[in-house]
Amino acid sequence: MYILGINAYHGGASATLIRDGVLIAAAEEERFNRTKYWAGFPVQAIRFVLSEAGITAADLDHIGISRDPKANLMEAALYFFARRPTLNMVRDRLSNSMKVGSLKTEFLKNMGLEGASALKAQYHNVEHHRAHMASAFFVSPYDEAAILSVDGAGDFVTTMWGFGKGNQITVQDEIKFPHSLGIFYNAVTQWLGFPKYGDEGKVMGLAPYGTPRYMDEMRKIVRVQRDGTFELDLDYFVHHAEGANMSWEGGEPTIGTLYSPKMIELFGEARVPRTEITQQQMDVAASLQAMLEEAEMALVKRVQQQTGSKTLTMAGGVALNSAFNGKILPNTPFEDIHIHPAAGDAGTSLGVCYYIYHQVLGMPRDPKNGVGYQLRNAYTGTHYSDDAIRAELDTQSLTYQVLDDQALVTRAAELIADGNVVGWYQGRMEWGPRALGSRSILADPRRDDMKDILNARIKHREKFRPFAPSILLERTAEYFDQSYPDPFMIKVYGVLPEKQAEIPAVTHIDGTGRLQTVDQAESPLYWALINAFGERTGTPVVLNTSFNENEPIVSTPAEAVDCFMRTKMDALVIGHHVVTKNSLSRS
Repeated sequence: MYILGINAYHGGASATLIRDGVLIAAAEEERFNRTKYWAGFPVQAIRFVLSEAGITAADLDHIGISRDPKANLMEAALYFFARRPTLNMVRDRLSNSMKVGSLKTEFLKNMGLEGASALKAQYHNVEHHRAHMASAFFVSPYDEAAILSVDGAGDFVTTMWGFGKGNQITVQDEIKFPHSLGIFYNAVTQWLGFPKYGDEGKVMGLAPYGTPRYMDEMRKIVRVQRDGTFELDLDYFVHHAEGANMSWEGGEPTIGTLYSPKMIELFGEARVPRTEITQQQMDVAASLQAMLEEAEMALVKRVQQQTGSKTLTMAGGVALNSAFNGKILPNTPFEDIHIHPAAGDAGTSLGVCYYIYHQVLGMPRDPKNGVGYQLRNAYTGTHYSDDAIRAELDTQSLTYQVLDDQALVTRAAELIADGNVVGWYQGRMEWGPRALGSRSILADPRRDDMKDILNARIKHREKFRPFAPSILLERTAEYFDQSYPDPFMIKVYGVLPEKQAEIPAVTHIDGTGRLQTVDQAESPLYWALINAFGERTGTPVVLNTSFNENEPIVSTPAEAVDCFMRTKMDALVIGHHVVTKNSLSRS
């Protein structure tokens, strides 16, 4: 049985294919059309996942999308029309809903199948947050777990939680639009001068540079309730009344201004993008992060009390807030946690597949061990043979060495230890926003100047943004204050004080690091590289950042070579090939 899941007409358009409950492939459309967070219909991602299975659309048994316009329809309609929406706002919402609701028509049209004989597939609309919840629980290693989904909004809901057991999810409660932690964080992010879709991650990196001295003001905006839920003071926002201009029809998504003049009265004039960041703005960022953590921690504790579970699974865009995620286990009764690597809307395509497979069709998870397919790694995307890689290198007239695995990791470790910046392109592309050792740029974490080198020579981004440490799983406790595995680089832990001087390039200003623990069984070549670096230097950690330059993470060998050549990377390790530029950094 083949099931195709789609996220379309929303940020992070993506496609996932499963066969008999086993994941075949998953990818975001942005990796193919090179437009970050692309929000239209994921035609190329669909073609890719079908090709991975060697099938066509005619072989699909079920097709689903992570939106259901009928969910909360009456409540949403009454809410919006009571506020006398503009004609443009009504037209935009109706257009988006009609596309999502007409899945069969949209699928046939976008896939060039109009006029063809009807496909055998059944079509499903899965409510947005149920898709998030399914993406978190059904591929986790747990037979039972609490489930929490928190994001901006989807199908008139912003937050949903419940309990998963076996092959079924039970929704226990939800918070509806317009009260949203995602919208709160986005609105203040805009005020801070970061207006682009997805800029919230930048503000999370900025927050440690400030002091949370605006908590009284933040608590006026977000009111944590006695029962652990939250409400927004809507006077500080416009999304509920005027609506915010949003584009979800194709191209990079955009969101209009979400905050009202009252927020300007509270904090002062908004920062103009790309201007100098003041200490006051850093302090607002710190207060924003602290307020999110306060509200979300109350919510997480409520979910734990309501479910009684010691295990938590999470998804939704807010679940990408790694600074908060790292505080859950030390500060709650939860003992185990699984957060989807593509926790944002891209991951809902996977949730659609497993919601249909388990919740709708009633297919059991593996009765032998209580669980079914487990998402142990995020390597679900494109991959290319050494022959294809060599053809690209030859086309570009590049000189290269061809090495076996052992010689390859030894040479890469040598290059990194000697101070070079190395592009590392191996195996299947990662799914989600983090590079996890397949499409990564690697460097020496021991150099206190490496952060500035990378920002100046390659990444060309804000100086305050940190870089991540990848560490051997079994050595984690030697460097961090928690050792719970995090293969998806989605939690921030404290770097032990005695280790901060050893790995300054990946230690943030507040003494933390957004780490990736690397398991030999799941990432054997990447583990071998870090191990080789550790044997050479005594430090089993490398600096890891995404293989890109103000673009989506590279997917093809041609994109990797292009990024390598147009930036000041020193070397490229691509498949079994090593390419170096004429002047290697030895300083």
